[in-house]
Amino acid sequence: MDSYNPEHAPVANEWLEIDEDERLMLVEQYHRDARIRLPKSARRVHATMHTIVENQLALNDEPVVKALDRLMREGLTRHDALHAIGYLVSEQIYDILKHNETPDASKARYYAAIERLTAAAWLSGKS
Repeated sequence: MDSYNPEHAPVANEWLEIDEDERLMLVEQYHRDARIRLPKSARRVHATMHTIVENQLALNDEPVVKALDRLMREGLTRHDALHAIGYLVSEQIYDILKHNETPDASKARYYAAIERLTAAAWLSGKS
């Protein structure tokens, strides 16, 4: 795999076969090439969120796959839908650290948030 474009799903087995660092590099390279401005301190975190969501999709994590499809049917681009889901990933990470949740409790909370997520809520900042 030599490039990444968030508007097109990577071939799952190709995505999962490459090293995690290479996935991050491909995501960062896409954003640089597309001239998407991100604060220097946020570039790696941004790429990490993309990579986590793409990993979940490539692994066919059903709630995430359904959410992506739903968000795109509701009008988000694939890239924006990845951001919406990635935001929930960041909330999940925060909750794990703050509340010292068990993995099962964290996953249940994440999936519930994924199921409630709508394009309208994301666009209004109420996700």
